Amino acid sequence: MINDPSSPNSGSAGGDTAAAGPAPPRPPYSREFFGHPRGLATLFFTEIWERLSYYGMRGLLVLFMVTAAAEGGLGFSEGKAGAIYGLYVSGVYLLALPGGWLADRLLGQQRAVFMGGVVIALGHFSLAIPSLPAFYLGLALIVLGTGLLKPNVAALVGELYPEGGARRDAGFSIFYMGVNLGAFVGPLICGYLGEDIDWHLGFGAAGIGMVAGLIQYAYGRRYLGGAGLLEAPSELPPEQAARAARERRRIYLALAIAFGAIGAFTALAVTGVIPVTIQQVASAAVVLIVSTAFLFFGYVLLLGGLDRGEKKRVGALGLLFFFSVLFWMGFEQAGASMSLFALDFTDRAVGSWEIPASWFQSVNPVFIILLAPLFGGLWVALGKRNRNPTIPIKFGFGLVLLGSGFFALVFGARMGEQGVLVSPLWLVGAYFLHTCGELCLSPVGLSTATKLAPSAFKSQMVGAWYLSLSLGNLSAGLVSGKVETMPMDEIFFWVFAVTVTGGVLLWLFSPVVNRLTGGIR
Repeated sequence: MINDPSSPNSGSAGGDTAAAGPAPPRPPYSREFFGHPRGLATLFFTEIWERLSYYGMRGLLVLFMVTAAAEGGLGFSEGKAGAIYGLYVSGVYLLALPGGWLADRLLGQQRAVFMGGVVIALGHFSLAIPSLPAFYLGLALIVLGTGLLKPNVAALVGELYPEGGARRDAGFSIFYMGVNLGAFVGPLICGYLGEDIDWHLGFGAAGIGMVAGLIQYAYGRRYLGGAGLLEAPSELPPEQAARAARERRRIYLALAIAFGAIGAFTALAVTGVIPVTIQQVASAAVVLIVSTAFLFFGYVLLLGGLDRGEKKRVGALGLLFFFSVLFWMGFEQAGASMSLFALDFTDRAVGSWEIPASWFQSVNPVFIILLAPLFGGLWVALGKRNRNPTIPIKFGFGLVLLGSGFFALVFGARMGEQGVLVSPLWLVGAYFLHTCGELCLSPVGLSTATKLAPSAFKSQMVGAWYLSLSLGNLSAGLVSGKVETMPMDEIFFWVFAVTVTGGVLLWLFSPVVNRLTGGIR
């Protein structure tokens, strides 16, 4: 989670600012936040509150859906719950791309962050209403709002450091600490309120958290200066202002058509007018994302006008794209099948009190906070000795470590299916291995996309990398939904087998991948 894939500063780099002109000159920033621009504090605390609300709600989502209606849940089957979870988390990553584009072309990052936060808060409050239409509306609003907020709040961090350099990297390190602090606290607060008191109170608490983030953002926004602002149309030359107005009208029309079509289809599907299941929608989304990825890589390779070296590097990215999907398919079981493992198979009793199942989702960010400095120091130390592992070797370690965590859970799940509640240490140990895997692969992923991408396709390659995250998350939900028809130990075994096999294959073929990358590490 330290390099949260939904929040790289490159996420909104896809377009120019023709719609509203360049940003006005920035005033100098005072260094008032640990030697960094004061605006970093604004964005740091915005990220804490937003991640608190997101991970707090995510910790409850699958548990709420599979809980019987008599106990306040929705009573969905595991298959339906998994499909909804997959569509939700994949949508969060997928809509970061148009969210960044809208900020570049129409809103500016500052406005996009605030508007996204408002929509997220409305989504959480909608989930707090005990109604099925409100539930679906809430999920849609959170996806839309997160797509606006996430790429642009990170882009603003980059804007605070026009000089670049190591100070900018340090600023992002502080910012990503906010990601993990919010991810740690969110499940603890929302999980307790949702599981022990009332599900909708937990969702409402996530909304209150987002509102708190918006209040501090509005207060501290002045410290951002001109970062992330587009020039007002009235300040543009008349001809450019006219072009900007026409483009804005086209954008608004396209958005109205898109939202209208999606809203109409969703309403018809939910009400049963169109006979389609959530699982079928999720499966169709997999086909759509896979087709989009193949078409994009094929277009770049065949029609992108690349030289031989660039084509090799794009080919390497295509291979790594596939292994990235495998990793996130396994990793995102944290909010799905692993939550069910915590709920049904884990001894959570502490005296007369029972630990909420959602609390186990706070284990990963704790390990990230503890282990990230160690891994960062390890790569630096190995680099000084010219022994820093290559990209496929790091990816391979990530997959093997992830799979090892699931191998341990296979035995825990077998015990649980025999009616024996297992120690929480089974989950804690799995999360430890998953975190080590994440620190090998996640920080490398987007960096690799930018390093290997041809200069003419850098932003598009970042977008393609987002597709791997979206597809992996969607696949995670569909795999988790198999709990309905397969024993959990079998699901964990297949996740283990697929991810470890992927990691070993990367190790075996790393010389080939290294030749394709041209030695780039």
